[in-house]
Amino acid sequence: MTNGNPELRDEVDLCLPDGRLNPAARGHSRRQLHRANLRGFGRTKRWEYWGIITPTHVIGLTLADLDVLSLQEVFLLDRATGRERSIPFAAPMGLGVRLPDGLPPFEATGRGPYSSFRFTGEHARPGRPAGTRLHVRVPRVSLNAFVESAGDALGVVVPFGEGLFQYTLKAPACPVSGVIWVDGVSYAIPAGESWAVLDRGRGRWPHAIVWNWAVGSGVVEGRRTGLQLGAKWTAGTGATENALFVDGVMHYLPDEVDFTYDTTHWDRPWRAQGERLDVTLTPFHVRHAGVDLGPLGSDVHQAFGHWRGWVSDTLGVRHSVDGLVGWAEQADNRW
Repeated sequence: MTNGNPELRDEVDLCLPDGRLNPAARGHSRRQLHRANLRGFGRTKRWEYWGIITPTHVIGLTLADLDVLSLQEVFLLDRATGRERSIPFAAPMGLGVRLPDGLPPFEATGRGPYSSFRFTGEHARPGRPAGTRLHVRVPRVSLNAFVESAGDALGVVVPFGEGLFQYTLKAPACPVSGVIWVDGVSYAIPAGESWAVLDRGRGRWPHAIVWNWAVGSGVVEGRRTGLQLGAKWTAGTGATENALFVDGVMHYLPDEVDFTYDTTHWDRPWRAQGERLDVTLTPFHVRHAGVDLGPLGSDVHQAFGHWRGWVSDTLGVRHSVDGLVGWAEQADNRW
């Protein structure tokens, strides 16, 4: 389905003074233009997530303020052994996590007795591009990395109705370099072989929601290529979070995408199809994370792998995504 989700070019408040979604904020953009002036308590969600894939590891860094609780988490996958580590720290009422609502660059932080997270946005300066510096320390794992802001991102507002909505900013295929220490052993995050993905969220969500999210990053035929897809949670809203990125230029895909995968064998290929794309992820590892607290809960299946297939840009030119590395997931949340 094609929608009329317009491209925004000017800065705008996400909310009206009473906390409802600002009609002028609806649309998509190539960088963050939305000031997330959120109001109210109970349904408000804020997060910063960085996913990093290196030749040796898959790394997930999460800072989240979900109103009723906060979360600081490191996920680590050793690609050679398949060993996973998840190191979460939760606290009530958003304690310990600070996620600004203004325009970047800004600093997002998490603090706890055994954790320290700092995501610091930086303007460009002589000899250094704009980007985000990541410093993380938790028991047995530390990370120091720099993510380059190398072109467009996809910002989009998704209206759910009844005062509920989400602003999301997605940026795949970001060059990243640095080092991670695991049990005292250092592993390089080598430039040119490592990729970072940003998922920034600010909004007011319904209690129960299901989504698909998929990304891919890499170099195809000499061009830095990023893939960003989403489904289920955007259906019927008039918005999509689908885009192709080629050498830092975003090509917005306004059509909804259908995901096909086997929920009894999550390690089988995941396929995404739409009017402008046909891509398949072949997993090399599947992560399952879940918690059930009665009215609150989460169940996530995340398949890491390599993509193949094609996506058409806004001019109708087909681009291969063969060899991109990334993931596809299904998340079912009650929060």
